[in-house]
Amino acid sequence: MKLLIYTPRITHRINYIFSLFFEHIGDLNYEITSDKEILENATVPLLNYSEIKSSNGIHLPPSKLLFESGIKDEERIFVDAGNLKGAFPTPKNKYIPFDIFSSAFYFVTRYEEYLPHLRDQYDRFDAKYSFAYKNGFLRKPMVNKYALFLYDLIEEKYPELKVKRGNYEYLNTIDIDNAWAYKQKGFVRTTAASIKDILTFNFKNLYRRIGVLLGYKKDPYDNYQYLWDLQDKYNLKSLYFFLLADYGLNDKNVPVWSNKFQSLIKSISDRSQIGIHPSYGSNKNPEKLIKEIERLTLISKFEVIRSRQHFLILNMPETYRRLIQHEIKEDYSMGFASEVGFRASIASPYPFYDLDREEMTSLMLFPFAVMEATLKFYMDTTPQQAFEIIDKLILEVKKVDGLFISLWHNETVSNEGLWTDWRQVYEHLLQKAVP
Repeated sequence: MKLLIYTPRITHRINYIFSLFFEHIGDLNYEITSDKEILENATVPLLNYSEIKSSNGIHLPPSKLLFESGIKDEERIFVDAGNLKGAFPTPKNKYIPFDIFSSAFYFVTRYEEYLPHLRDQYDRFDAKYSFAYKNGFLRKPMVNKYALFLYDLIEEKYPELKVKRGNYEYLNTIDIDNAWAYKQKGFVRTTAASIKDILTFNFKNLYRRIGVLLGYKKDPYDNYQYLWDLQDKYNLKSLYFFLLADYGLNDKNVPVWSNKFQSLIKSISDRSQIGIHPSYGSNKNPEKLIKEIERLTLISKFEVIRSRQHFLILNMPETYRRLIQHEIKEDYSMGFASEVGFRASIASPYPFYDLDREEMTSLMLFPFAVMEATLKFYMDTTPQQAFEIIDKLILEVKKVDGLFISLWHNETVSNEGLWTDWRQVYEHLLQKAVP
């Protein structure tokens, strides 16, 4: 048994959005048709996505968005995407005041990021300019909510159809921007940093540096055993991203030729999945991306198919096109630096749709919901406030049986300096997020 979907015209956008709802978020056998005679005479389960009123089936009138190509002006598209300030439909109130398919398409394609917009100091689309933030639902996976409502509607109308739904899952991801605070930096960088400590009278940092280099103090960023212990304790599925850039502005990891750094990468790749952390510099110089992927491949001996952009810099659609060109299969950058929540209003992996080319691509996007740097530096929360925010985000994902992804860094679980008391935030997250 399958669901027949009638629409007056089958476009690339139509194919994409129904694959999103019935292949990626849920699973249901379906067929799309534009044959009007089938609509009028259908005796099978039917979803009528057209302006034509029919006596049978589920009728969901469309807006124009999925029948268009190209990118239109912002004001009109917001109307088509739906005014989500209103009450969301419930099983008791089945009226849908907007087109959920167009709305979902607008969100997951990041349509608004193709339109003219201001960029922040790191050349990023800021959360405060997003439609979701402006309308107060950035912390809710609205597309998953649409999907569950639709599945309930289908199953109520056609009890013989059962939409296979996913189960709540959690993925622990760690970015290694700087493997060690003091170790393995090389003679020139270590000497320059020590001189700076002296000139700025930062003798505490100087003594710590000397202690680490002489081996009687622990490097504050060396928290890998702690992370592995928690991984074993909770049986975590973990994913680590390595920055393998040449030294430059905002790219200051340990030199790639460090034997200890390469050994660390190999050790982690034996325990967890790994991916490339494309550098800040690679956004202006795409050739650097090729070099960085090759480095990780050479060191790990694994094919590199996963990535997350350093500084979460995304330029639509260029960033994703470059990743596809270099055979990256999964990207984990879909989230905001300045706010927690769901940048694409979804808590499920889904394929990237290139709006300029009007095509669904092979690149799968994995949206994350929270980053510790967002909570501390951008939102200025205390650890206790962070607990509450994290709990609510996890609950939202559990409600829709989605995938909750967190983003942490090796240095932020040190429980020292700026990150005093933040180790407990990470442990609290794991206690709440692990199924």
